[in-house]
Amino acid sequence: MTMERTTSAYGVGGRWLPCLVLLAVLSATPWLLIIHCHRVASGSTPHPSLVTAAPASGREDGSQPRFPSVQEQQVKKLLIASAAGGEVSRSSNVGVTGEDACRGRYLYVHDLPPRFNADILADCRHWYPWMDMCPYLVNGGLGAHLDNADGVFADEGWYATDHFGLDVIFHARVRQYECLTNDSSLAAAVFVPYYAGFDVVRHLWSNNATAKDAAAAELVDWLTRRPEWRAMGGRDHFVMSGRTAWDHQRQTDSDSEWGNKLFRLPAVWNMTVLLVEKLPWTDFDFAVPYPTYFHPAKDADVLQWQQRMQGMKRDFLFSFAGGERPGDPNSIRHHLIRECGASSFCNLVQCHKSEKNCLVPSTFMRVFQGARFCLQPPGDTYTRRSAFDAILAGCVPVFFHPDSAYRQYKWHLPDDRDTYSVFISEEDVRSGNASSVEETLRQIPPEVVERMTETVIGLIPRLVYADPRSKLETLRDAVDFTVEAVIDRVSKLRKEMDHGASARGHLTQT
Repeated sequence: MTMERTTSAYGVGGRWLPCLVLLAVLSATPWLLIIHCHRVASGSTPHPSLVTAAPASGREDGSQPRFPSVQEQQVKKLLIASAAGGEVSRSSNVGVTGEDACRGRYLYVHDLPPRFNADILADCRHWYPWMDMCPYLVNGGLGAHLDNADGVFADEGWYATDHFGLDVIFHARVRQYECLTNDSSLAAAVFVPYYAGFDVVRHLWSNNATAKDAAAAELVDWLTRRPEWRAMGGRDHFVMSGRTAWDHQRQTDSDSEWGNKLFRLPAVWNMTVLLVEKLPWTDFDFAVPYPTYFHPAKDADVLQWQQRMQGMKRDFLFSFAGGERPGDPNSIRHHLIRECGASSFCNLVQCHKSEKNCLVPSTFMRVFQGARFCLQPPGDTYTRRSAFDAILAGCVPVFFHPDSAYRQYKWHLPDDRDTYSVFISEEDVRSGNASSVEETLRQIPPEVVERMTETVIGLIPRLVYADPRSKLETLRDAVDFTVEAVIDRVSKLRKEMDHGASARGHLTQT
């Protein structure tokens, strides 16, 4: 097996350190400083020649890197303010020059009838035939607070979040957005708070195709009658489903077929649809990160967690947590489980249907925190929440299919995949004609592994969903990056429409 190597501006190391220093001096943004000034490499491991990537001191001479004094004070100020329950103030919409800081960034949120959101939540006890999902909706959709008795998490900010529970979390975070408007004519984009993921899940085990499609069809009818829709034909609208696109892609009207037909409705093709996994062949849907268990309430929660992951002792070269897929002839999981189980360099948590330990979040996080690389093969679909749990633990993900990450999370992950991940082709694993996974990972130089680990830890803020009941002071979370990308996409569509209208007007005049 071989890894593909490319270069890009997202690379790490000496090439961009001067840029970071300059940015730090200009903005004093603490999370940028953390990556370069609080480096604590892993301690000794059972195989130090393969796993240990840097001296424990962070410098070859044993000295500790230092913040410039200005940045040191900024971090101290932030940590002290957070510990005291205070906030670092945000700027108001109107700047010192009198300009509107929200110009070109306003969001308009549709006030939907409750049947499209609140009424769906009211039925949470009956979504799944075998369990009550209502406990996962407490705390603004984050779920119950996780106990830190095992010491794997932090004491605050960790919740039993359902991996398909993003509908409520995202809506709650949008409500916090600093540039909301009641005037749709000012809006750069329009959010539709339809709980598409929760709507489809309550009918997944139903044998009534009409019931599965009812809310989606009614929503489209409601939206297309609105003046806000007519402004751009819905091209400025965006909607969230916390499920995968496969759940909205039913092909027929058969009562027994899986999912609904949301993606078969032409009006939906005009919108920007957000999901945790997109379809490979469509261009109106975009993938956003799965929600993890970590939902920080303040910047200090993130910074302290990053510091902790940088100093984590990683005793294993690689790890895998998951189960086989015996009914899937294309799955490579049994190959990975066999190789991991036979290697003293790999930590394996094999999940069976009767294995309750695999349902405990601390089980996975402990394994990921103790490994340099985390294997992320496809499961029921191409993507896994586990990939984001691994990154949160500072573990470099190893992907086996491009649709597991690279073609999915383009708004949130670097373009240069080699800066934060390893790619090994499924075919190489399946055929057995190339190097083993272990041999491939062992060939990566320790200094490269260290840079990859730093990059992964640096990605944490943009991949987590902040606690919607609080506000981060300066850091930007997954919702911030998503909204910015949506606005940028709508802006481009608006320019294309304006250009088309101008061209048609010119032809009419001539």
